[in-house]
Amino acid sequence: MSLLLEVEGLDKRFGGLHVTRSVSFRLAAGDRLALIGPNGAGKTTLVNQVSGVLRSDKGGIRLGGKDVTGLSQARRVRMGLARTFQITTLAPHLPVQRQIEMALFEREGLSARAWRSIDDYPRLQDEARALLGRFGLLAHAATPTEDLAYGEQRLIEMALALALRPKVLLLDEPMAGVPKGDGTRLLSALDALPKDLAVLIIEHDMDLVFRFANRIVVLAEGAVLADGSPDQIRRDPRVRAAYLGHPA
Repeated sequence: MSLLLEVEGLDKRFGGLHVTRSVSFRLAAGDRLALIGPNGAGKTTLVNQVSGVLRSDKGGIRLGGKDVTGLSQARRVRMGLARTFQITTLAPHLPVQRQIEMALFEREGLSARAWRSIDDYPRLQDEARALLGRFGLLAHAATPTEDLAYGEQRLIEMALALALRPKVLLLDEPMAGVPKGDGTRLLSALDALPKDLAVLIIEHDMDLVFRFANRIVVLAEGAVLADGSPDQIRRDPRVRAAYLGHPA
């Protein structure tokens, strides 16, 4: 199985605070990797390093076999790496479909053609509507995102990420702030992600983690504490002590 993401020895310091420590892992096509650990373990910092939001102090990142360590976030997106954020970053007043269309417009390299309207590209409009239908959002195509429930906004973020046709998708706490009533829709959307897509998810909901992931990496104090199958992680005494809690 081809490797899509290779992370080798990533380190990050903020002054005297050592946030990530020689973190390494790999993702192949179809992998579902969960990154878990206590608050402050360095999870979001690590994803920011991988996605290009933060530059690493040490280590390297390869995407599809190519070194992207020094590349910008935008270049990594164009090479097949997409992500969502812990807090939604949607345009609150813009209709849902228009936001998807803008992502498609950027993906196709059409944003430089400022004299052309998105409405001049009906195939992109059709693709946007198909994506919305896939996430059960077609009825909200003309609705500004600020008028939607938070769980629906999280679904829109996933649709925006998939609009970029990524090979690797990074999901930073997709269930954060989502009411239980909307959680089922989000779980269904996760289950329906393309089978050849490599997914890394940060999540505190352990039920979701053990249902979704085929591999789990546990961070503690910025370093990899354990890396294994869900069953191996569940039985690891170090993990239970550091994060999952000892059985009563």
